[in-house]
Amino acid sequence: MMIVAIATGVGLQDKIREKISAFNGHVIISNFDDNQSEVSVEPISIKQDFYPNFKSVKGINHIQAVASKAAFIRTEKAFEGVIFKGVGKDYKWNELHEYLVAGRLPNLNGNLNTEVLLSQYLVNKLQLKLGDKFNTFFMKDGGNGMPNLRNFELVGIYNSGFQEFDAAYMLGDIRHIQRINKWSANQVGSFEIFLDNFNDIKVKGEEIYKAIPSTLNSTTIEEKYLNIFEWLKLFDLNMIVIIIIMIIVATINMVVALLVLILERTQMVGMLKALGANNWSVRKIFLYNAGYLILKGLIWGNVISISLLLIQKYFGVITLNPESYYVSVAPVTINIPAILLINAGTIIVCLTLLLIPSYIITKISPVKALRYE
Repeated sequence: MMIVAIATGVGLQDKIREKISAFNGHVIISNFDDNQSEVSVEPISIKQDFYPNFKSVKGINHIQAVASKAAFIRTEKAFEGVIFKGVGKDYKWNELHEYLVAGRLPNLNGNLNTEVLLSQYLVNKLQLKLGDKFNTFFMKDGGNGMPNLRNFELVGIYNSGFQEFDAAYMLGDIRHIQRINKWSANQVGSFEIFLDNFNDIKVKGEEIYKAIPSTLNSTTIEEKYLNIFEWLKLFDLNMIVIIIIMIIVATINMVVALLVLILERTQMVGMLKALGANNWSVRKIFLYNAGYLILKGLIWGNVISISLLLIQKYFGVITLNPESYYVSVAPVTINIPAILLINAGTIIVCLTLLLIPSYIITKISPVKALRYE
């Protein structure tokens, strides 16, 4: 139960973090303004000391320039509001590639083209299929004048299972946004930074903030999606509670088993004491036997739990509601060091607590024990 609880809890945390970072990076650098929307309003020059290589801060493996603009897609049968996320040649497609369910990724290496990537959710609502072309309207700043029209071609479909992103993002060439906003080729909306280690996000976020110009601001995805990450932290508490309960249950069972063994072997205890064995020597016999029972139980527990986790990992037997859990299949993370730590901790805690009931051996009199029936 402890192994399953940790593997599923950590697995869900890791998967949700991966999905959020796939669409946002780990740290976002944008203009220092009061813009709370996903839309890029004021441009940023790419001629920065930290781009394309952030050398002043260690632990950064990639930085990419992006821009976003609100739009709505119009087809013959439906229309839907979206956020067109413009990306360039430096975009890290590896993070999104695993969510690609049909088609291919847009080709951004050549001249400006109309290829875009849409989610399965939007494709179903708009009743589109691969290869279809559709009109997209971009509202002008201030809402005045006729909207800008662009005709895009659907070349790929993704499904992250993260409803908040699947219902919003369309990915395509950043040069469309630069032309619509009348920006130069050296102007973008924001920068997305990927770290080597997600666990360093708070520290690296502060280092990045200090390293960039005062006109720019940096925000970690933990700060941007505070509610989601606060919800994820609850899983740590759940795992701790489950571990404590399981250790208590295991200890109670072992204490009862040890007491039964002592009562069944009362005459043997008396005989050993009569032959000159001291209390600690006799106690060690029962502790060794208890340790054997604990190890046997742990072996079976590990085999069963790891087998169940492997079945879930490769076959996805247990499914979840993506609207509630942001994933469609319960993810698992099999961490060998964590499993070894759980086993070692269980052995140490149980054997330590078993020293208390084994103390009853010191109260057994050899004379009374030999008469015991």
